[in-house]
Amino acid sequence: MQEFQHKVVLITGGSRGIGKRLALGFASAGARVGLVARSRPELDLTKLEIEHNGGSALHLRADVCDAESLRSAVDRLRAQFGQIDILICAAAIQGPVGPFVEISTKAWLETVDTNLTGVANTCAAVLPDMIRVRRGKVIVLSGGGGANPRPNFSAYAAAKAGVIRFVETLADELRDSNVQINCMSPGGSYTHMTDEILRAGDKAGWKEHEEAMRIRLTGGVSADRQVALAQFLASERSNHISGKLIHVKDDWKRLENSNVHPELFTLRRLAKA
Repeated sequence: MQEFQHKVVLITGGSRGIGKRLALGFASAGARVGLVARSRPELDLTKLEIEHNGGSALHLRADVCDAESLRSAVDRLRAQFGQIDILICAAAIQGPVGPFVEISTKAWLETVDTNLTGVANTCAAVLPDMIRVRRGKVIVLSGGGGANPRPNFSAYAAAKAGVIRFVETLADELRDSNVQINCMSPGGSYTHMTDEILRAGDKAGWKEHEEAMRIRLTGGVSADRQVALAQFLASERSNHISGKLIHVKDDWKRLENSNVHPELFTLRRLAKA
C-alpha cells in the first residue's frame, strides 16, 4: 500500500530541481501533488511526467513573492484535491554571486524576498486551514549557508538562515495545533544552481567552484535519499519532531523512535546526535 495514498501535497518550486524530485517522489507514493512555480512550460512538463508515471498532479502558476496569486493557487488546489495535508517550500533562487560589496542591492533584496518572504507567504496561505483541522506537515528546504557562513553567497545564506529561524519560531507557535514544521537540508545536487556557480567562475570562490564541478560529475546527493527524508518528515512517524533542521546526511532514521534534545538539529547545531 502506498504510504501517501490520497494525501494532498503542495510543493512550491515543484517544476524543477529538488522541488521536482520531491514532487515525483510523493506522486509515486500515491499523493496528489499541487505544483507551484512561475514557468508554465516547466510546470506542464513536470505534470505530464507525473501523470505518465500514473500519478496525479495539478499545475498552479504563481509567484511566491505575490501573496495574492499564491492564495489563489492554494484555493484552486483545495477546490480540486481537498484539504492540504503536506506543504513543501522548495521555491528559491541563488541570487547574486560574488563579494557583497560588489553585488547589486536590488538583486540581493530580490533573493531574500523570494527565499525568505516567499516561504512566509506560502505558510500564511496554507497554515490557517491546517490549524483549523488540527493536522498538517510543513517542510521548508534549507541550503548551503543556512547554518554556516557562505562567502560570496551572502543573500542566499542570509535568507536561508532566516528561514531556519522562522521555522523554529513557527514550531513553537504551532506546538498545540498538531502541525509540525521542519527544515530539511537536501545536500548538494546537480540543478540549474550548479551551473550558475560554474558560470560565476572566480566570483564564487575556488571551494564553491570545485564542489560544483564535483556535483556536476557525480550528480551529488541522490533523489532517493532526499525523497526518503522528506517522506519521513511528512509522515506520522515524525509527529514528535518539529522546529528542527535535519540534513539528508544526518543519522535521521534513529529519530523515529526517540525524542530529540531541544539543542539538537537547530540553527545553532552546537550539539550533534
